[in-house]
Amino acid sequence: MQPTFPQLFSPLRIGGVTLRNRIMSTGHDTVLPTESKVNDALIAYHQARARGGAGLIVLQVSGVHETARYTSHALMATDDDCMDGYRRLATALHADGCAVFAQLFHPGREIMETADGLLAVAYAPSAVPNERFHVMPRALHRALIADIVAGYAAAARRMAEAGIDGVEVVASHGYLPSQFLNPRVNLRQDDYGGDAANRLRFLQEVLVAIRAATPAGFVVGLRISGGEMDAEGLTEDEAIAASVALEPLLDYVNVIAGNSASLGGAVHIVPPMAIASGYLAPVAARFKARLRIPVLVAGRINQPQEAEQIIASGQADVCGMTRALICDPEMPQKAGQGRVDDIRACIACNQACIGRFHRGLPISCIQHPQSGRELQFGQLPVATQRKRVLVVGGGPAGMKAAVIAAQRGHEVELHEAGGQLGGQALLAQQLPGRAEFGGLVTNLLREIALAGVTVHKHSRVDAALVAARQPDAVIVATGATPRLPALEGDGSVMLFDPWQVLRQPQQVGRSVVVVDWRSDWIGPGVALLLAQQGCQVRLAVNGTHVGEQLPLYVRDELVARLHKAGIEVLNYMRPYGADSGSVYLQHTASEEAVIIDAVDSLVLCSGHTADDALWQQLADSGVAVHAIGDCLAPRSAEEAIYEGLRVAWQL
Repeated sequence: MQPTFPQLFSPLRIGGVTLRNRIMSTGHDTVLPTESKVNDALIAYHQARARGGAGLIVLQVSGVHETARYTSHALMATDDDCMDGYRRLATALHADGCAVFAQLFHPGREIMETADGLLAVAYAPSAVPNERFHVMPRALHRALIADIVAGYAAAARRMAEAGIDGVEVVASHGYLPSQFLNPRVNLRQDDYGGDAANRLRFLQEVLVAIRAATPAGFVVGLRISGGEMDAEGLTEDEAIAASVALEPLLDYVNVIAGNSASLGGAVHIVPPMAIASGYLAPVAARFKARLRIPVLVAGRINQPQEAEQIIASGQADVCGMTRALICDPEMPQKAGQGRVDDIRACIACNQACIGRFHRGLPISCIQHPQSGRELQFGQLPVATQRKRVLVVGGGPAGMKAAVIAAQRGHEVELHEAGGQLGGQALLAQQLPGRAEFGGLVTNLLREIALAGVTVHKHSRVDAALVAARQPDAVIVATGATPRLPALEGDGSVMLFDPWQVLRQPQQVGRSVVVVDWRSDWIGPGVALLLAQQGCQVRLAVNGTHVGEQLPLYVRDELVARLHKAGIEVLNYMRPYGADSGSVYLQHTASEEAVIIDAVDSLVLCSGHTADDALWQQLADSGVAVHAIGDCLAPRSAEEAIYEGLRVAWQL
């Protein structure tokens, strides 16, 4: 029988290691480690992906020197005490047939935070400031350079002795090795700066030292941005030239894009859904054309068919599918068995993965809340007593609750008042750049079918129906409706909520003010939609800036589109009223009036009001009733799906 994806599931030799397939989880910070060491939570997280069939797991960055602590929760490989954790992790992943590499890391000037909240002293080749974190580094002196080089070698030795298969030197995203390579950041005039050969010296010394400290067959790779997507960043040509020069010291090159030093460049660290899938494959192909060693690539490769095409076309040898594995750790296993429709596809929302990381929280996934919580939700318990469970509401919360309850062995029926399951996700997918959000519904529909949930559409549930069904438990997930604040007005300016705009956008006039109360993606999305239809749009944000509640890379990509669309943004705004064709706003800090004249329509993205009437009716019925999602309190899909999981888990 021919495999469904023959190239993706062919083995590959890298150095002294053979990968069972070409699917890689790239290095990504999980915020799971404690005290800078590998712990049980991190092992369980990676073990889930190894058991799911990944061929290679590259661990999150490990600092090689005390000056490399870029966050308060970074892993450190600066003393032998770290080795026990890496050894336990390597043993666990090897038992499941998965190879494991460790990233060796120094951020240079890219320092985010310190454990005690003080500003860090950052070191770089030269005193060239970081734009994104507003860091002014100190120029490295030669003795400290030698210490850092020795730190890379010592960290590599520890990894080898702990049973890790190889190390990946992180020269991507404008971190320290890239800073040495970049003539716009490295202004030195000594042996480590000036011409290209001198700028390469730091990385050469690091790789030579690692080779000397590790045994034959130990894999040594390089991660590098094939263009840092910033005017001051490393260019693609510079990155290729460095990779070619370093090839004799390397077993592979791992290609990514972007940098950490600018807001626009940082978007490519974890590109959101508005960026095309597999967009870096042509970049990797240009590296592959110049190199004889394997080339690895990542960048929005979410589906096995995309990875198969990239490898079959010769653009790369291994595909990084990190968020795909966060969303569905069993994706490789399902793909290998031809169960493509069963894969829970990542939608690149960035909400619970990199979004939680940026808030200092362990990463997870809005679709698969078990990710990052493997110690809590790693093994689904079979119900000791089969119950009749009635789920009311077919949005993300109700759908997930129904799936988990049925998977546990309960008899589950799901009632949806409308004709289609999906709730607000069906509206979200209509916004510009958000079409992939609808994949959340597609995935849940498949899970419902596989779990054997009985679905009733056009079925509005009331207390009488519940009494007739006599369920053992009712899960109320009836969602929410748009909130319209009371505003003074004379009717001269038409008022709309965002749901009305999405359902009938042609009814909105030419001059529009969009008020964004929550400072998330709804207000900007509606503004972009109306601008695309030719409206003159002003976006009034009730926050310090657009997307204040959004994951950073989603926000920054969204802000770029707003700017390109010519949408005027007013921050610190609250709506006050509308009359005589004018909209009246108030500045939330100064409390002064802001008046916008000649307005046809005012779109009020003012949050939601919980639809909790059924929950209130059933509160004293004697039936076990649980409210989840927006019915409990209007929030986001992340909370809705997590609560669906948690409540059904406990039934």
